[in-house]
Amino acid sequence: MLRFLPKWNLVDALCEAWGVTGDAVMVVSVIGVLLCIAVGYLLGSLNSAIIISRLFLHRDIRAHGSKNAGATNMLRTYGTKYAVMTLALDMIKAAIATTLGYVIFSVFIGAPIAGFFCIFGHMFPVYYRFKGGKGVACTGIVALMLDPWTFLIMLLCFVVITAGTRFVSLASIMCAFLYPLLLRAFFPGGWVQLMGILTTAFVIFMHRENIKRLWNGKESKLTFSRKSKQHSDDEGGRT
Repeated sequence: MLRFLPKWNLVDALCEAWGVTGDAVMVVSVIGVLLCIAVGYLLGSLNSAIIISRLFLHRDIRAHGSKNAGATNMLRTYGTKYAVMTLALDMIKAAIATTLGYVIFSVFIGAPIAGFFCIFGHMFPVYYRFKGGKGVACTGIVALMLDPWTFLIMLLCFVVITAGTRFVSLASIMCAFLYPLLLRAFFPGGWVQLMGILTTAFVIFMHRENIKRLWNGKESKLTFSRKSKQHSDDEGGRT
């Protein structure tokens, strides 16, 4: 969506206002990139599951259920209301981080950088001993902010694969593979491609245990059965 907004950004505006030229442009640009990294990572490190469980329930989600700080464990432990709140806030932080990246240093550089580091922060949050989620929901929203067509195709693939196999992890992994390919087709650019490839690598890395279980035929399937859901939460990891 951001690609359809005006092409204004803070780095270019400051360079023009201050009459920056030559090597000084590179210095301002590097500062802009570092700011995008910091904003994305620090926002991504805000774990909604932990915040909501402490704020509204006066408990720590990491001490209950599967002890994972994600929407899946929130759903099983505290119900749909708090799971939806968790998922929504994770999506909002990804949207804000990507938008701030766009404002700081354009949709072609700042937005993909801030978006990736938001996903990275969600996976390895500095506030919570670097133990976070798998970044799937954040990746979806970053894709939406960068290019709606990429997001819609990924969403369709996710729904079809999940409905056909009932393996949410398999759907997530396949969408991760598609992500940089779709960006290349619909929104080409050096930084966009690089951040897309890095996102794919880290999402797959976070699903390494799921890949092992899929290979061994032991991965839990999506089900509305309470017993199966309990088993899935204990194995399935973070959202």
